Amino acid sequence: GSGRRDRAAGLPPTAHTLAVPCSSRVVEIQSQMSERAVELLGLPEDRPCLLLDVGCGSGLSGDYISDEGHYWIGMDISPAMLDVAVEREVEGDLLLADVGHGIPFRPGMFDGCISISAVQWLCNADKKSHSPPKRLYRFFSTLYTALARGSRAVLQLYPENSEQLELITAQAMRAGFTGGMVVDYPNSAKAKKFFLCLFVGASGTLPKGLGTECADGEEIGQAKFTNERTRFRNAKGKSVKKSRDWILEKKERRRRQGKEVRADTKYTGRKRRPRF
Repeated sequence: GSGRRDRAAGLPPTAHTLAVPCSSRVVEIQSQMSERAVELLGLPEDRPCLLLDVGCGSGLSGDYISDEGHYWIGMDISPAMLDVAVEREVEGDLLLADVGHGIPFRPGMFDGCISISAVQWLCNADKKSHSPPKRLYRFFSTLYTALARGSRAVLQLYPENSEQLELITAQAMRAGFTGGMVVDYPNSAKAKKFFLCLFVGASGTLPKGLGTECADGEEIGQAKFTNERTRFRNAKGKSVKKSRDWILEKKERRRRQGKEVRADTKYTGRKRRPRF
């Protein structure tokens, strides 16, 4: 949403910015980061999972989670953003809460957690009573408890500096997580993205960032990147987004969830002519 656009720009969301509709470019970037975060979770492909979306905003990340056949619960501190999510009729459940106060769910409830452009705001002391280290530790310790053993949390963030990055990582490790930072396109000022990939219980192998290897597998000093990131669904052999097969798969998932879906016809997934 527009509030998340401000977060990406390093600005706190305001009542004014929350009222401004987000651009298609912002939605595209949000979708790409959500897709990357879910991929880094390494979820099993044979069953649906329950995920937590921290700082869910208007539910753009949740849309991708639902498209992948999973279920989700979103938390956000902004009532205005959650109102937008309700108006958009997102498929996940929503909770108005400050994650700096902790994650209020029972132990082992979630199969994974994602967060897009939200966690760095816990480093800010918006009130005199706020202690960033304490708020971060409260968030990470209760998140660790709420996640199932062997699961992951992938938190995309925009750190202001290396000190902020170290503070966030240190509190996550103190809470019991293992893992580390995955950096996509590290040599690009524009495409560079930070994903804090955390493991619960048994430590896993940290995924490699995009743009750090050549086609033959050798690491490169200068990362190659393009404006359009490779679609992970294609890389996995899945249906191309918005194609007829993708639409049919999504409709079938919704039928299994007991939702009303229009019948399939020869026109399903067919593109309209430009002058229609």
